Amino acid sequence: MNITSAAGIISLLEEPRPELKVFALKKLDSIVDEFWPEISEAIEKIFSTRTRSFNSTNWPPWWPARFTITSGAFEDSLTYALGAGDLFDVNARTEYVETTLAKCIDYYTQHRIALAEGVADAKPIDSRLEAIVNRMFQRCLDDGQYRQAMGLALETRRMDIFESSITQSGRHNQYADVAMSLIQNRAFRNTVLRSLVGLYRGLTTPDYVNMCQCLIFLEDPLSVAEILDKLVVGQEESQLMAYQIAFDLYESATQQFLERVLSALRATAPIPSLLEEKLKPKAVEGAAPTDSAEATAEPKAEGSGEKTLESLSEKEREHQARIEKLHTILSGEVSIELHLQFLIRSNHADLLILKQTKETVRVSICHTATVIANAFMHSGTTSDQFLRDNLEWLARATNWAKLTATASLGVIHRGHEQEALTLMQSYLPKEVGPSSGYSEGGGLYALGLIHANHGANIIDYLLGQLKDAQNEMVRHGGCLGLGLSAMGTHRQDVYEQLKFNLYQDDANTGRRPE
Repeated sequence: MNITSAAGIISLLEEPRPELKVFALKKLDSIVDEFWPEISEAIEKIFSTRTRSFNSTNWPPWWPARFTITSGAFEDSLTYALGAGDLFDVNARTEYVETTLAKCIDYYTQHRIALAEGVADAKPIDSRLEAIVNRMFQRCLDDGQYRQAMGLALETRRMDIFESSITQSGRHNQYADVAMSLIQNRAFRNTVLRSLVGLYRGLTTPDYVNMCQCLIFLEDPLSVAEILDKLVVGQEESQLMAYQIAFDLYESATQQFLERVLSALRATAPIPSLLEEKLKPKAVEGAAPTDSAEATAEPKAEGSGEKTLESLSEKEREHQARIEKLHTILSGEVSIELHLQFLIRSNHADLLILKQTKETVRVSICHTATVIANAFMHSGTTSDQFLRDNLEWLARATNWAKLTATASLGVIHRGHEQEALTLMQSYLPKEVGPSSGYSEGGGLYALGLIHANHGANIIDYLLGQLKDAQNEMVRHGGCLGLGLSAMGTHRQDVYEQLKFNLYQDDANTGRRPE
C-alpha cells in the first residue's frame, strides 16, 4: 500500500504493547527519508518510546541518527552514527547516509588540518570517525571513482589514499596541475608534489617530463640537473628526452632556476671550464661590473693540470658535446633563434592597413594607437619598415607618446638580442650632446622588451643606466626595461634599485606604461 502520511504509524507509539511500538519504529525507519517533516515533529515521542526491553536488539544504534538528522541536529546524528560502528552502511544510497558522510568528511577534515598545522587545542581524531571515512575511501576506490577519492584525499590530507588513487587509476600525467591549482597551503602542496615525484620515478618507464615540472614548482634545480645528466649519457631516445625537457624548462622555469641548473650541469661536464665563458653574461659597454662577474673573471692559475679537449676519451668527448647542447637549449639561444626566424618568415602584416589608418587619423591619441598597432602587427619580426618610411609622421609624437613610440621598437625586435644595442644606439642615454629624456627612457624600455625574461647580457647595462639617470623619464623607462629583463632572477641589487626609485614618490617614475 502507498503510504501518504506517517501520522498513523506515529500514533502506534502510544500503544501499550511493545511489539506494536517496535513495528512502528521499524516502519518509521523505512519511511523517514520521505516523511521526515512529519517525523521530525515527533522526535521526543520516538525517543521516549525507547525502553530497556529493546535497547539492544530492537533499537539498532543507527536509528537515533536516522531520526535526529531530520530535525537538523547533525552533531547528535553524527554521534549516533559513530556509535553504530560497522552497522552504519556507507554504501547505502540514501539521503541520510549521504548527509551523514558529508558531516563526517567536514569534521574529519577540520581535525586533520588542525593536527597538521599544529593548532594548540587540536584533539585526536575519533577512531570511529576515521573508520567511517576509511570505508568511504575504499568505496570510491572499489567503484573506480579515483578522481573523487583523490579530491577527498587532498581535502583531508591523506597522502596514502592520494597515492593509492593515482596508482590504481593508472593516470599519472594530470595531477601536478591539479595540485598547483587546488592546494593553497604551500607546505602541503610541496608534500603533494614530492609524492608525485616519487610516483613518477617509480613507474616502469619513469615520467621524467612531469617529474621535472614538479621539481620546478619545488624549486629543486639540483634534482633536475641530475635527471638531465642521467638522460644525456644514455641511449639516443634518452638523449632526445633530455633535450625536450630542456626546451620545456626554458619555457616554464625562471631565469634563476635555469642558471642553477646550468651551474650544476657544468660541474658534471668533463671540462667545466669550456662552458664557463658561455655561462658568463657577455660584457656590455657601459655596464657596471658586479661581484659575481668579477669573481668569474679571475684568471686561472697556470699549470693547474686541467684537462683539454684533445686529452679526453671518445666517450668523454660525447658527454662534453651533449652537455654543451643542453647548455645552448637551457640558455634560450636555440628557442629564441627559432622563434625569431619563424616570425620573420611568417610575417604577413598588411602595411596598407597602417597606411590608411595613418592618413585617416588626425588626433594625438590615435597617432599613439597607430604606433602601438604597428608594434603588435610586427611583434618579433624585426620589420620596422613602416616606422622608417614615416619618420616625419613619427616625429609628431611628443612627451610620453615619444617614449611609447621608441619603446615600440623593442616589441618589433623582441628576441633580436645580438644587435639590440646597435639598433637602439641612437635612442639610448649619451654622456655628451643633446638628448631627449623621453626617447632615452623609451630606448631603455625597448631594451627590456627585447631581452624580456632573458636578460643576462643586458641587466647590468640597464642597472647602470638607471643608477645614473638624471631625469624622471629615463628612470621610468629604465625601471620598466630592468624589470622585464631581470624577471625571475631574484637579484637583490636589482630589487634594491627598483625599490629605491619607487620610494622617491615620483609620480612620473612610478606611472604605469602606456
